[in-house]
Amino acid sequence: MPPSTVFTDRIAAAPISWGVCEVPGWGFQLSPQRVLAEMRDLGVAATEFGPDGFLPTVPAEKAKTLADYGLRAVGGFVPIVLHDASADPVPAIEAELDSFVAAGATRLVLSADTGQIGYDSRPTLSEQQWDVLLANLDRLAEVAIERGVVASIHPHVGTMVESTDDVNRVLAGSAIGLCLDTGHLLIGGTDPVALAARHAARISHVHLKDVRLGLAESVQNGDLSYTDAVRRGMYTPLGAGDIDIATIVTSLESVGYDGYYVLEQDTILTEEPEYGRGPVDDVRQSLEFIKNVPHRADSSGRQRHQSQESNGGPTNEAQN
Repeated sequence: MPPSTVFTDRIAAAPISWGVCEVPGWGFQLSPQRVLAEMRDLGVAATEFGPDGFLPTVPAEKAKTLADYGLRAVGGFVPIVLHDASADPVPAIEAELDSFVAAGATRLVLSADTGQIGYDSRPTLSEQQWDVLLANLDRLAEVAIERGVVASIHPHVGTMVESTDDVNRVLAGSAIGLCLDTGHLLIGGTDPVALAARHAARISHVHLKDVRLGLAESVQNGDLSYTDAVRRGMYTPLGAGDIDIATIVTSLESVGYDGYYVLEQDTILTEEPEYGRGPVDDVRQSLEFIKNVPHRADSSGRQRHQSQESNGGPTNEAQN
């Protein structure tokens, strides 16, 4: 079943595609007015909040700011330490949820923060710390759903949930949904196409990134830091990299995924580009690609059907 033609109403943007990031010293930070205006001009339906300080702190003001630009609120990416038994993450998340509810946002994207600055290294957790992390994930999912918000854990380079082993621990040891971030999963060693097909029922949010595999492998091998790889253009507009984005979207839509697809191409700016140029060009290219996915799926389906007819029927494929 190809993606619904109305799924474009669930395509959203994120400030990180304009280089707006929570990491100190990440790069030149564009103003919210610039970023939100370019989102509006592109015609995207909604946006994530971005890092603390990007939008107003007062929940009602945050909601009004987005509404003034004609944007719905998706929710946001919230880094928080989850493995420390002496630090209860619930009060901080409850405070975050006030803004979510005020803005009508429905997705809380948790990141298992290391407690360090940046994403270029991470500590190793003990078994006890893993137990604490997994228990906190379920606690926070319950806190969120009580407020009408769906929580997910975001596997992310340089956090405590990064590798395939980490993702498998979360799948086996908690009930929280996954944020399928195609880029971070690939860099962490997980095939996002296979994960989308195998664990579709656990996916409650999606970040769509495309990646230059050569730079991703340099991060995996330790030849480049994550930040340097981003600076060199590891993330590309959708369709310009090495991830099969169309298959992922088609796979999720075919099993009834009804959440957002957030377009993310993490970038680092050194200066402010001319209005209407720069990061917005990449987001526009990604938007054009994703809007064509239903057509691609229809075309692919017709080609498979014609091939099967000419060969006397369908063929079996190997199952992993």
